[in-house]
This record gives sequence, structure tokens and C-alpha cells, in this order.
Amino acid sequence: MGDEKFAGLSFEEAVRKYKNTVGAVCVMRLKNQTDADDCFQNTFLRLYKKSPDLQSEEHLKAWLIRVAINECNRFMRKNRRELFLDKNNDDTVYFPHEECDLSWALFELSEKYREVLYLHYCQDYKVNEIAKILKKSPNTIKSLLMRGREKLRVIYGGDIK
Repeated sequence: MGDEKFAGLSFEEAVRKYKNTVGAVCVMRLKNQTDADDCFQNTFLRLYKKSPDLQSEEHLKAWLIRVAINECNRFMRKNRRELFLDKNNDDTVYFPHEECDLSWALFELSEKYREVLYLHYCQDYKVNEIAKILKKSPNTIKSLLMRGREKLRVIYGGDIK
């Protein structure tokens, strides 16, 4: 590997720093560890091949999240099948962001709420930042957060702030 730098980080440093974030985005989107692993790998492969000019680590993180989402969308379009978490299967889905204890509840929500709530609560993104990443208006993100919180409150069994 060359001496490429991504927001001041080597490729290996970028993978090490953002592997949990990208992995969690892929798992949340696909609800299947094997498929998520493929999209995870493709996301970092794109980083290596494209070598985008990213000025800050925050920009790099947002770029990786956006690419991971696009990779998952591409995977779902290509496979055109229902992706689900088999609750009767002994295989457990690895959720790489252990510090976010909402993961089990987020899996119960539809994708549009799961994605916004994950970025807000687990990645600490603000409404405007989520809007940029997901290419939606801030008002749409606010609505999704509000509705998603209501749905999550029922599942989680408590107050979500």
C-alpha cells in the first residue's frame, strides 16, 4: 500500500479508527452479518481505490458512512431479496458498537427510523449532519427522529431523549 493519507490518516489507521462505525452502519442497514461484512469490505476498498481528498477526520467519517449506506443499497438492489434477522437461528449478529445499548431495539424498527436514530444516538450526529449524510432535508430528519423515538419508546420501554 502506498503512502496515501486520508484526512491525515494512513489507510490502516482509517480502517482501525472507523471499522466499528462502518460495520455498525452495514449491520443496521442489512440486518445480516455476512452481507454486512461484504459491504464493509467494499466501503474500505472504495476508500483505497478512490483516494478522496478529505480535509478532516469528521469529513472522512461522514464519507465512509455515506459510502457504506450506498454499498448496502447497491447490495439490496442487486440481490432483490428480503433481508432479515432470523431470531430462531443460533448465529448471533455482531453489533460492533458495544457502547450503544439501543442496538437490539433499533433492529425492531423499519430502516428509515433505524438509520436516523443510529446516527443520532450511537454516532452523536446532529440533525443537520444527518441530513447531509442521508441527503434529506433537516425537517425530514427531525420528523423521522420524532416518529422513530415514539416507536423506539414502545420497544425500548422507557424514555428516549
